Amino acid sequence: MPERFLSAEEYDEQAHKLYNDGDYDGALEMLKEGLSLYPNAVELYVGLGYARLAREEFAWARTSFERALVLDPAHEDALVGMGETLLRFGERDQALHLFGQVAAMGYDDDVELMLTMGRALYREAMYSECRDVFAEAAAARPENAEAAASLGYALHRLGDEVGAARQIRRSLRLDPDLHEARVYLGHLLYDRGDWEGALREFERVPPMEHWDALAVWRLVELKRALWQIEEGDPRLAPWASRLKEIESVSDPVDRLLSEVESQFNGGPAHQVFDPSQLELFERAQGAVEEIALHQIRLPDGYVFRGTWHEIVRQMRDHAGFSHETLAHYMRRLAERWHEERGVEIPFKEPEGFLQAAIRERLIALEDE
Repeated sequence: MPERFLSAEEYDEQAHKLYNDGDYDGALEMLKEGLSLYPNAVELYVGLGYARLAREEFAWARTSFERALVLDPAHEDALVGMGETLLRFGERDQALHLFGQVAAMGYDDDVELMLTMGRALYREAMYSECRDVFAEAAAARPENAEAAASLGYALHRLGDEVGAARQIRRSLRLDPDLHEARVYLGHLLYDRGDWEGALREFERVPPMEHWDALAVWRLVELKRALWQIEEGDPRLAPWASRLKEIESVSDPVDRLLSEVESQFNGGPAHQVFDPSQLELFERAQGAVEEIALHQIRLPDGYVFRGTWHEIVRQMRDHAGFSHETLAHYMRRLAERWHEERGVEIPFKEPEGFLQAAIRERLIALEDE
């Protein structure tokens, strides 16, 4: 007997499983195959949009969500996905309108949808807006640990450390194994000077569940300081090993730009590029034509030399944030400078970021 075709629902289920397993390429192929058989399946277009988002193919994601909304203008997941995509293009008002439309449709008690919207706003540094969304989710589902923790993260970004700690502790009472929240709480306590409390929280996360290099580094340093033990002590071995594992995971954007710089400088050229990153490659390749080396000095005396991109990467690694992408590091540092100095520093790309910091005398340029 010939094999039967999968139904649209089965294609969606299998793609969803691949997506949850992190196999975005496999999910994409499954959804494309499904749509070739069921071209009017809304759920498949929605799934395709989210797979494109996960691969950072934002223009294609937008097209997928648009097609889904043509077929079903009130599809809540498509509206949320489109809103998240619009945020990537800087279309904030339109995105907020779509998110508001979803809430008005009665989905304000759907915690997963609310968390998706809130996280999208958080990634774009729209902290007041995401706080409101997370607060609604936490109020609608007071038993949900992730909603409480997310509200805590937003409150911390807005400068409410007391409220942030309260919500994060509440989330941990609801789910003691919410490791991300526990690490965040550890950082809050560390920044407050509560070394014992910070160490206690960091230690309660098993080594293999740690993905924050800074947290592991702080844990090791706190153990050495509070326990009076030397570097290389066997009691530090699991944490030192985990720190090396985390730091060995490189940023794919960093890898791409390093390849471009290597090719420009006569190094081995890589002939195969990810088609989904073609636009990024073309931007980087154009920038290579004007490549130049610079030297900057931080207020603490540390000096870094290289291209603008290399200097930011060196600053990030020196500060202990090698687990972050450069974009996240620049945004966080710009926010800190804004809070401390009241200056606005753009953080979209390394050259503008560093030149603005130089103009504001936050760092010093020492080019000859």
